[in-house]
Amino acid sequence: MLPPTYNHLWMGDSIETFREQARRYIAAEMAPHLDQWREQGFVPREIWRPFGEMGFLLPEFDEEYGGAGATLAYQLVVQDELSKAEVPGNTAVHTIASHYIREFGTDAQKRRWLPKLVSGEMLVAIAMTEPGAGSDLKAIKTKARRDGDDYVIDGAKTFITNGYTSNLLIVVARTGGEGSRGISLMVLETENLEGFRIGRRLEKIGQHASDTAELFFDGVRVPADNLLGGEEGHGFAQLMGQLPYERLLIAVGSVAVMERALELTLDYTKQRKAFGQSVYDFQNTRFKLAEVATIAHIARSFVNDCIQRLIDGNLDTSAAYMAKYWCTEQACKVLDECLQLFGGYGYMAEYPIARLYADARVQRIYGGTTEIMKDLIARTL
Repeated sequence: MLPPTYNHLWMGDSIETFREQARRYIAAEMAPHLDQWREQGFVPREIWRPFGEMGFLLPEFDEEYGGAGATLAYQLVVQDELSKAEVPGNTAVHTIASHYIREFGTDAQKRRWLPKLVSGEMLVAIAMTEPGAGSDLKAIKTKARRDGDDYVIDGAKTFITNGYTSNLLIVVARTGGEGSRGISLMVLETENLEGFRIGRRLEKIGQHASDTAELFFDGVRVPADNLLGGEEGHGFAQLMGQLPYERLLIAVGSVAVMERALELTLDYTKQRKAFGQSVYDFQNTRFKLAEVATIAHIARSFVNDCIQRLIDGNLDTSAAYMAKYWCTEQACKVLDECLQLFGGYGYMAEYPIARLYADARVQRIYGGTTEIMKDLIARTL
């Protein structure tokens, strides 16, 4: 049994009811298909339509777009439950990218795309990373040049989550000179879009049910109205404006897998026998479990406090960076310790602990690497 956590103001009866509804839906409608999705390398897009109809995709969006007008805590609860169930982070990318349109889109862009994103009719990805530009977004080379009433896009992207299954794409492109002021965000409806091509679905050491793809743009022509916000040169600021929420979203998932790993390991060690007693009865096992339980409890308490600050409107960027850096690092540490207690079985992919271990490693990379987080924290000191 995990230690109890302090109930923050955001943790009311309504959100716990919503959490239970999400948990039951995920267990009944998604978890049974995970093995198939891992084998094929992606979650079918049509899975998200009923998920959206149940109100689980973007509950924090306004009712005029089909949402519930709820706080961001409701979205974070959904991500928490998806992570515990080993459902990949496709919806995390979907919600992050959808927020760019909600926060920075014109009224016409919001009316055009947000209802479809809330309902699950559209799945969105954001194409930032390039073969030669990862954390350094100022170095991107993909270009969008104005040509009459259109923009023409040329370039390539890689490591794009939802790149294979999405039908809406936010592309980070250069519309001006070098540096951050030359960056804009272009929104593309990708079905039957001439000049747009999906390359390889990339094979990863974890997150096997989450599609990650290469994308290519060869003279892709889109209307000028697809420039997010309607003005060039604001893309870098738009990306930076959503990063604290994005990083807290990742931290929530990290805490969820810590708690799930601890539950799995407690159950296994109490049942597994060695040298005439349960593995749990060895002092080393109890000490290791005490350590990881403490880490998980501290992480949950910190993240819950960050969620409260986010809802209150005073989550500072430094705290978000700390949450992303520390929770993802600790998740990998906890999973390593837990896997060790499974012995050889912990290395078998059929055991959830092995999959959680492999899936968690990327959390220290995407959304800003640990090293980037430390540098950003240091700048605030």
